[in-house]
Amino acid sequence: MSTETTETTETAETAETTKPTKTTETPANPRIVALSGHPRPGSRTSALAGNVADALAREVLPGGTVTTVDLAAFAPEILAPEHPAADAALATLAAARIAVIATPVYKAAYTGLLKAFLDLYPANGLLGVTAVPLVVSGGPAHALAGEIHLRPLLVELGATVPARSLVVTEAALAEPGPVIADWLVTAGPALARAAGVAGVADVEVPR
Repeated sequence: MSTETTETTETAETAETTKPTKTTETPANPRIVALSGHPRPGSRTSALAGNVADALAREVLPGGTVTTVDLAAFAPEILAPEHPAADAALATLAAARIAVIATPVYKAAYTGLLKAFLDLYPANGLLGVTAVPLVVSGGPAHALAGEIHLRPLLVELGATVPARSLVVTEAALAEPGPVIADWLVTAGPALARAAGVAGVADVEVPR
């Protein structure tokens, strides 16, 4: 049976998630993008994506800057003939060194909003991006949604996905730190290698 993860308690105290900024990546300022495909602005999915991106900036890509893209902020224009905010977000995501692509489980897969946005890319639109599929699930029953559905979509667009998807259940959303830390033990070095981080053998991850 298909299930839908519905976030019933949204917090107003999340990081600001508006249209993407236009920070230019430099060797000393690599970009990490946290993208949320939740259809509600300021969702817990968006906040979680930001938390994961912050952890990556600390543990995997030191000195990296985090840019947050909340698709809900410009959802109405994604299917419109002209979509300047979506175009800016597409460029921001494609320029990321590491991209966290977050979605709640919707009908055992990802949201239609996320799919509609990613469909705007041409073939290999995410070539060169190291991607992290991040899934918010109502429970363990959909723990493989990221691996079965979201990972193949990102790979089809040319992204490199070197680590397993990160799955966070709704029960863990209030305190996701331990789940993120456990995932980073194995995912951190793989992500660092894929992102071309110098001295990857010395990358330390939480244990």
